Amino acid sequence: MTKISRTEKNDLGRREGAGPITSSEPSRDCPLCPRLAAFRHANQAREPAWFNAPVPSFGPVEASLLIVGLAPGLQGANRTGRPFTGDYAGDLLYATLLEFGFASGVYDQRPDDGLTLIDCRISNAVRCVPPQNKPLPAEIATCRDFLGAALNEMTNLRAIVMLGRVSHDSTLKALGVRAPDAPFSHGAEFQAGKVRLFDSYHCSRYNTNTRRLTPAMFRSVFASVRDYLSA
Repeated sequence: MTKISRTEKNDLGRREGAGPITSSEPSRDCPLCPRLAAFRHANQAREPAWFNAPVPSFGPVEASLLIVGLAPGLQGANRTGRPFTGDYAGDLLYATLLEFGFASGVYDQRPDDGLTLIDCRISNAVRCVPPQNKPLPAEIATCRDFLGAALNEMTNLRAIVMLGRVSHDSTLKALGVRAPDAPFSHGAEFQAGKVRLFDSYHCSRYNTNTRRLTPAMFRSVFASVRDYLSA
């Protein structure tokens, strides 16, 4: 585990030439990323019963743990309106959260399945589904305003799990941490002020199918999180 300092920043959510974003949630028809907005509108026309909007964070704002993913999946969170709900990544993530006491109930791939999070909140580096699951650097930077606002409002925050490189890089920038001070590596831990940062490969089907990430590797990260928060 490496201790790192945070760069001083006046606001965690400031776009060049604009005032700071104070809300942690974009509007349902957020226009800030034209390519993502156009893709969202096309999905709305094709699948009007789907959520097809920026996916809000899930879990209590007073939680001590934040999990940051990449972006909603087209037929997962973009369809259901809840992070990691409706695709394989959610199967592994929510099973792990249930195992380590960060969730209660039953996960059934539906936003009305009654699952609740315990001292845990889930968000994404990019709130709208991107084409081919690949947000552009400018889109990641724009949506970082909302991630920064989410971090600011979590006054009890003590730990962040960053799922994948995009989540890792965007979270570091939102926190004002220099990238060389916290290089991405599965299982790595860094201390940034009062917040412990935990790295994991993303729990995508691709990563698990190729064995880059095994369920045991994923559980080991959350075992470390649980030990840290219980100390």
